[in-house]
Amino acid sequence: MSTKAKPVKVFISAGEASGDMHAAGVMKALENQYNDISVSAIAGPAMREVGCEVLYPMESLNVMGVGDVLKALPRIRRIGKDICDWAEHAQPDVAILVDFAGFNMRLGEKLRKLGIPVLYYIAPKLWAWGHWRVKRLQRAQDSLACILPFEPKWFAEKSIDAHYVGNPSALACQHGWSQEQLKQKLGMSIETPLLALLPGSRRSELTIHAGLLAKVYVRIKEQFPALVAVTTRAPGVTDLQLKPLLDAGVQVLDRLDDDYALRADAAIAVSGTATLELALWNVPTVLVYKSSAFTIWLARKLVGTTCAGLANILLDDKPVMPELIQEQATLDAMLKEVLPLLKKEDAAIQQQSSFDVLRQRLGQSNPSEAAATMALQMALQGAVKKKS
Repeated sequence: MSTKAKPVKVFISAGEASGDMHAAGVMKALENQYNDISVSAIAGPAMREVGCEVLYPMESLNVMGVGDVLKALPRIRRIGKDICDWAEHAQPDVAILVDFAGFNMRLGEKLRKLGIPVLYYIAPKLWAWGHWRVKRLQRAQDSLACILPFEPKWFAEKSIDAHYVGNPSALACQHGWSQEQLKQKLGMSIETPLLALLPGSRRSELTIHAGLLAKVYVRIKEQFPALVAVTTRAPGVTDLQLKPLLDAGVQVLDRLDDDYALRADAAIAVSGTATLELALWNVPTVLVYKSSAFTIWLARKLVGTTCAGLANILLDDKPVMPELIQEQATLDAMLKEVLPLLKKEDAAIQQQSSFDVLRQRLGQSNPSEAAATMALQMALQGAVKKKS
């Protein structure tokens, strides 16, 4: 791309920690691809470290709990209005809205009415939950950058211009500690079996799962006395929340450690990004999830996929990783599923064979680079597509 051209003004909106990290990657890619870029943003710490004009700190949008959300609504609406007032005056060449659908889809609609091209990066998972929001998404963007390879076809059927840009986890999981390096870090021999126990990162998940996984570890140790278990501390998670696991003798790694990669021999993990990462690291895994009876009932009514785990969904929506949800997530059931994985029996080999397919489907593209290229093309073309 030419390094001698008009200045390009970019607006980026990120509303939570993962979006902040993805947006920071796009900012670096923009700087690498074009020499005259200025970024104004709703920015978190990762974006601020890269460098941008901070219109609002991302933290001003972070709200937990229904009660707090209701209290914060006037503030959140004011932030949206202020951003639109700023955009009307500044006229950025492109807006990049990163995930955070509740806020960003509304913002995208308003920015497009001002004639500003909008790239939505990390498509909302409407195929799983929230089909009724398709029309709003149609109005909220000019192009959609997807991180799951089946999404462009699904969105194209809804008249949305969508492109697969690669998957951040697929890229990140190519690197990091080998299994031997991980075991050395934990002070164990390469021959000793290592089990990863991941209870989730949200407060409610930790409350339910930390004790459950600690109990299953104690049970497994009866058959594998030499077994070592490890869990991870995500940002914001305290030792108190992990106490049942710590009391059971489970070791802890910091999720933000340099070269972090959890290449264990097997895992029991709460449904979420962690289960996709484990598949990409080739770790045979049992997926578990428990929540309130109402939450599970609602999910079973409304979620548009058979499986809960993203790796399973990507592998044709089949339970390649066994899924133990709610009443199925008993100690006996977890023990039955995980022991063959630790023993490296056929169940483990079959999972790993499917994980090879998963890595091929996700590819090795750098999503930050691809999203930045899309945004620059939109900015330089300066054309907003009219959608009904």
